[in-house]
Amino acid sequence: MMIHEYLRTLVSFAFVLGVLVTIHELGHYLAARWRGVHVEVFSLGFGPALFRWHDRSGTEWRICPIPLGGYVRPHGFEDPEDATPEQKAAWIPGRTFHDKSVASRAIVILAGPVFNFLLAIVLFTLLFSTAGQPSVRNEIASVVSNGAAAAAGVLPGDVIRRIGTHQVTGVEDVQGTVMAEPGAQTTLTVRRNGQDMDLPITIGSVTDSASAKPHGQLGVMFATEVGKPMSVPHAVVAGVEETWKVSVQTLQGVWQILTGQHTAKDLGGPLKIAQLSGQVAQYGFASLLSFMALLSVNLGLINLFPVPLLDGGRLVFYAIEALRGRPVSKRIQEISFQAGFAVLAGLFLFSTFNDLSSFGLFKWIASLVG
Repeated sequence: MMIHEYLRTLVSFAFVLGVLVTIHELGHYLAARWRGVHVEVFSLGFGPALFRWHDRSGTEWRICPIPLGGYVRPHGFEDPEDATPEQKAAWIPGRTFHDKSVASRAIVILAGPVFNFLLAIVLFTLLFSTAGQPSVRNEIASVVSNGAAAAAGVLPGDVIRRIGTHQVTGVEDVQGTVMAEPGAQTTLTVRRNGQDMDLPITIGSVTDSASAKPHGQLGVMFATEVGKPMSVPHAVVAGVEETWKVSVQTLQGVWQILTGQHTAKDLGGPLKIAQLSGQVAQYGFASLLSFMALLSVNLGLINLFPVPLLDGGRLVFYAIEALRGRPVSKRIQEISFQAGFAVLAGLFLFSTFNDLSSFGLFKWIASLVG
């Protein structure tokens, strides 16, 4: 049984990351071809190539053993100042990346994240047109024992109408209001059996260990339901709206971590993604596609962050070049890329540490030592 779970996790992780990386790099590749840039290498994964072949345009396609990303190498991507005489001699006139306008270079870089957003829209559209769009209803499905709601007498089936004098508009409104009022003594108005009831309640308080800031907690689970399959046009619209919604929620979550409103322990890395891929896969292919859509949005957003080495960092340099009429100095670029590498390496190590901690590895090691 354990071997079966490990195998499912491995296959699911390879499938999820493989699709996301392929689509991201395909965006760079197609944009480069569109802007007249020859692509030398299209690699899925890192490390020595396990398989390689050349297409008619001369691009070398690689499949490598480390499935943590990939890359596209445009022809003439290196700066002319850094190129060796041999590299310069091999340049194809009119097909090099560095010779293209700022706009063309920006399009090639931007296409990767854009394709991730497009993939999310396609996946959400497919899900909504075949299985329907899931939604959360403002109806209590279950009450956590010993929680604030249980102490107040909230029952499954209750619908929350007001918190104090605040008329709630939905589940997100309930959650936002409660989180902002830890420990508050107020009244919860619920609709039960067709009648409104006022229940005195003291909102629970939970403190994040990282930020030391408390937030409110009600102690309930809301009911979820899956709607009917939509027509394709409606599913496309809903897919765009869902992609936008996930993007906004992701950015809000990042902002909450940066401002200390939420603990950074929630940051997950590749190990967590692998674990979640395996867990989600057991609920069916539709659940796995939904998970992939969420990850695709996250991958697109992360790559747009203004961090050197990421697509967003390069776009910042191109924006400055467009405004100044000349590229950012070589020295500033080198320092920025070194700083960007340090930031990304730190985030990778931190997220991996979080993953291992959540798996209980360090507690297990401590128990062996003790």
